[in-house]
Amino acid sequence: MDALAINIDRLEQRLADLAAIGAIEGTEGCARLALTDEDKQGRDLVITQMRDLGLTVTIDGIGNVIATMSGQTDGPPVMTGSHIDTVRTGGRYDGNLGVLAGLEVIEVVKSSGLVPKRPIAVGFFTDEEGARFAPDMLGSLVYVGGMPLEEALEIRAIDGATVGEELVRIGYRGSAPLPGPSPHAFVELHIEQGPVLEAEGVTIGAVTGVQGISWTEVTVTGQSNHAGTTPMHLRKDPGFVAAACAQFVRELVLKIGPPQVGTVGRVEFRPNLVNVVPASASFTVDLRNTDEAVLAEAEQQFRAFLEAAASGEGCTAETRELARFEPVEFDPDVVSLVETMAKELGHSVMRLPSGAGHDAQMMARLCPTAMVFTQSRDGISHNPLEYTSPADLEAGANVLLHTILALANS
Repeated sequence: MDALAINIDRLEQRLADLAAIGAIEGTEGCARLALTDEDKQGRDLVITQMRDLGLTVTIDGIGNVIATMSGQTDGPPVMTGSHIDTVRTGGRYDGNLGVLAGLEVIEVVKSSGLVPKRPIAVGFFTDEEGARFAPDMLGSLVYVGGMPLEEALEIRAIDGATVGEELVRIGYRGSAPLPGPSPHAFVELHIEQGPVLEAEGVTIGAVTGVQGISWTEVTVTGQSNHAGTTPMHLRKDPGFVAAACAQFVRELVLKIGPPQVGTVGRVEFRPNLVNVVPASASFTVDLRNTDEAVLAEAEQQFRAFLEAAASGEGCTAETRELARFEPVEFDPDVVSLVETMAKELGHSVMRLPSGAGHDAQMMARLCPTAMVFTQSRDGISHNPLEYTSPADLEAGANVLLHTILALANS
């Protein structure tokens, strides 16, 4: 197994070249929100690399890009990949590693002269982050048939544009059919985006599944008024309701206990002036748990608190579901294969669930699926300080290589 290995220098160069597009000045991070000009430039770069390897490239109606290397047979490919869009304060590894390591896997296989029984494919999915268009994992959701293409194209961005408009504008409204074809299997390499592997001193994570995710946008409407002349007992202050809800989310998740987590991540007041009681407050609530029943109970308790808090302040509240995905369990055989490959390559390995959402959780609806995790220094991600060492990148990519080959020759 040691004789067939990825070229870490080449992988790091690919990561650096992609990170240079949308680079955040003075940092190692990058910003390529989905379907922006920067995303187009990143797509163009990766597709050029795919075609340089002689791969057959297809682009579907939601802009997902799949590149395939032929095998001895014409059946469904073993597929890997991830995403290349980022959050506004992104690092260079989140998503990008899974796509570029997939390219590296194919380059190693092709240069070795091996022709696996099954084709091997690598792809990147549109708008995995959900930072510009909600929900997250949008491209893979449409790929697996979880949302009609027509509905997805009408989704409006935080800046007002629609998915369909932006796909056409950047030239990535493709013609490949949706839902997409089912692969033989799907394996995604990703940084952990958490502190567990590093804290445990373990090199590789064999990911058992992804926790359920609930995103809600809340808009509380009250009465704008003078901050100096309006007595407290006569106020209808949506800012107070938003603050109370943020505190309640923290108290709720602490009461439920691990692995429940919750975040109020975006808050906007209108008119957002220092001396004016707000007319409205909008905020988002992100709740996650590996147990569907517990997640649903957390959602119910938040809704009840929101209604009571808004009513008590003389305000009204409206909610909009941005994303809702149940927990996903990955295929036990593919999880075991990842674990076996890691051990055979001499790496320490542990099983763990993913706290973040990934395209793999969508692909699990179509085919046997699992993920490979590498360490994230200090557990930092969605941050320009995101970092994974070359040794860990190499270890993860080699586990991916041999897992893909084992599946492709099965």
